[in-house]
Amino acid sequence: MDTQHHVVIVGGGFAGLYAARKLGKAGCRVTLLDKRNFQLFQPLLYQVATGAIPPGDIAIPHRVVLRKQRSVTCLASAVYEIDPAARLIYHEHGRLQYDTLIVATGVKHHYFGQDAWAPFAPGLKTVEHALTIRRKIFQAFELAEATEDAALRARLMRFVIVGAGPTGVELAGAIGELAHKTMVKDFRRIDPRDSQILLVEGADHVLPVYSEKLRNKARKHLEELGVEVRTATKVEDIAQGVVQMRQGDVVERVEAETIIWAAGVRASYFGEILAGRTGAQLDRAGRVKVESDCTLPGYPELFVIGDLAQLRDARGRDVPGLAPAAIQQGQYVAEVIIRRLRGKPAARPFTYFHKGSMAVIGMNKAVGDLRVVQVSGVFAWFVWAFVHVMSLIDMEQRVRVFMQWGWKYLTRKEGDRLITGAPPKTRELRATHTVE
Repeated sequence: MDTQHHVVIVGGGFAGLYAARKLGKAGCRVTLLDKRNFQLFQPLLYQVATGAIPPGDIAIPHRVVLRKQRSVTCLASAVYEIDPAARLIYHEHGRLQYDTLIVATGVKHHYFGQDAWAPFAPGLKTVEHALTIRRKIFQAFELAEATEDAALRARLMRFVIVGAGPTGVELAGAIGELAHKTMVKDFRRIDPRDSQILLVEGADHVLPVYSEKLRNKARKHLEELGVEVRTATKVEDIAQGVVQMRQGDVVERVEAETIIWAAGVRASYFGEILAGRTGAQLDRAGRVKVESDCTLPGYPELFVIGDLAQLRDARGRDVPGLAPAAIQQGQYVAEVIIRRLRGKPAARPFTYFHKGSMAVIGMNKAVGDLRVVQVSGVFAWFVWAFVHVMSLIDMEQRVRVFMQWGWKYLTRKEGDRLITGAPPKTRELRATHTVE
């Protein structure tokens, strides 16, 4: 095998990290670049946002995962340009020559042309997003406890989640769990159960891609946790503390201090750079259309995988933007490269093994389509918990999250309700308030 062959991987999420680990175990020379120095388990990010677990339990430095793969180098650097003819990528600290390039830069939030909404309705894709949302949620209850203004208190205790896919449903369920079970005895002047939690969805159902049976189960679980589900409702405008929505001919303006966006994602900007430099086609979501072996048409040395790729597998099915799919693509592409370097016949086209999909709605409530059977309720919750714990890349993470969930299950206590960020200073308060 050519040990001088240089594989560069852009993006250290599921797809990129699993590719790097497999290539490193085979002794390939690999450089992994990511603007962050850690891999984040995004499916559990909503639990950070609602205080169930600390961020360190679902994030791990790339260097730690790849510590034993001595032929892999990790660089914390953002890639901003590519020259496919010269096989060069440019990043914030220099440039790198590659023989094979793997691009796995993932997705970002998509506000459907309304990017001005972003400051008022944060999404949930990064640790910073999760901590921002966590601060907004718990600060809302603290301010509601402190204020004498009934109208302000109602606005503070109203939460609007836009989008009822898995992320929106899980967030709404987690906030409902907080308000109706976890924090019931924690306040003296307010009752958290008076909170209004609105889950807004433009389609006719929550979890639109699930079966009717599971959609109905999910909606029932949400309503049991005090979540008000509004389907067939379009969001027309979002401003500071206000959401304007339309259901049929009825337009309503809802005042809420906490608005969370969970309605859509779009491929990262690097996909547009690739398309501009290689002529690759993009789909409506900005994903790069690739061949059945995850390469770009006309560029056998250039792979695109994970959420950035629009891929139809060997069975003619579109591969979804899910963590298991990204992991499988990362491992598959690593195998393709290893076979090339060892002079073996080309690998078969990628085939996605779909293990099913699940969504959790609070403690002991979940729905799941496991291909051979559909499950809901307590059993589904235990299946979901097991699958997510085992999907964490590091054994220490698995143990920590298992212990966190076990403690929470036995005591019904949340462990990380810290409000981070600098509090207002006394001098600043005196300057903005007049004492009569």
